[in-house]
Amino acid sequence: MDLLEYQGKQFFATYGIPVSDGEATSDVEEAVAIADRVGYPVVVKAQVHTGGRGKAGGVKLAENADEAREHASNILGLDIKGHIVNIIWVEHASDIAEEYYASFTLDRSAKKHLGMLSAEGGVEIETVAEENPDAIAKIHINPVDGLSEAQCRAWVEAANLNPQATEGAIDILMKLYTAYVEGDADLCEINPLILKPTGEVHALDAKVSLDSNAIYEHPEYAQYDATQPRDDRETAAHEKGLQYVGLDGSVGVIANGAGLAMSTLDVVNQVGGSPANFLDIGGGANADVMAGALEVINDDQNVKAIFINIFGGITRGEEVANGIIEAMSRVKLDSPIVIRLDGTNAEEGRAILKPHLSDRLMMEDTMLSAAAKAVELAGK
Repeated sequence: MDLLEYQGKQFFATYGIPVSDGEATSDVEEAVAIADRVGYPVVVKAQVHTGGRGKAGGVKLAENADEAREHASNILGLDIKGHIVNIIWVEHASDIAEEYYASFTLDRSAKKHLGMLSAEGGVEIETVAEENPDAIAKIHINPVDGLSEAQCRAWVEAANLNPQATEGAIDILMKLYTAYVEGDADLCEINPLILKPTGEVHALDAKVSLDSNAIYEHPEYAQYDATQPRDDRETAAHEKGLQYVGLDGSVGVIANGAGLAMSTLDVVNQVGGSPANFLDIGGGANADVMAGALEVINDDQNVKAIFINIFGGITRGEEVANGIIEAMSRVKLDSPIVIRLDGTNAEEGRAILKPHLSDRLMMEDTMLSAAAKAVELAGK
């Protein structure tokens, strides 16, 4: 769950990280009022889930109310890489002496948290990593032990920041790590982290990705979930509690488990087709879940065939089969279905499905043959 910049700054602020004074709005005159309140000069920033805002004209400096009004009018409604700007963030402009980069994320291979800090901020960290990898100081943190102030100090010194920034950087990094862990984040990034001429260190930007699986522990995250970019299909799936991502193909995909769903997309591509979606029903393949999945896929006008790929583990084959049959009785389908059922009690499940097979409901023994059949049907 990726936050907009202003949401990331609000998230940081709850952990005591200093951010610029500002507010978000969708109204031009309110933007001017915010600018008057926080004091000129101000920066008017487009709030969209994509990069390249500055190059697209989505970040502008205003020295007075007339300029704030002009920039707010031009930015609201702007199309930035297919994202329409509906919200802008107006903040007091900061004086900058130096720009740094700081972040925490998970290094899955090391099974530890990874902190990255660089004296070269304000640009994409990928560019720094490619052109000058030695400019990035990294630290691996055992989640059990956490980050100590002594470790953090050594890390800051290894990054060769301006000595003026040392104490402020340590303070912010310790708070950023707390936000990353306690906030159940996948990524907490500040780029740039700035040193002001006055010697203060300050988070000028915020990029935060939260673990959506932890929402149940954070009721306040509902406000972030409401602003996630979703098309109509994804919105419908989200309301049904389904893990869904819309794509542009003609073969609708239903699978249980994210890994199997991704493999299914690959196999559909391998046999010459194009998947219309990623849809993971998880461990639940009962009638309600299956009906919801079929409804979402059936509403996609581009879908010409549906591939249900189930490998039973905890979910047993006969449960899956009964769920599919009952779901089909609830949903009037426009496309034929191809099923591949394997795993726990797969034979029982196939026996239940067999009397219902027709030119609208087919069954194949392997994932490859089922994908090929679905692609063939979609082509017809």
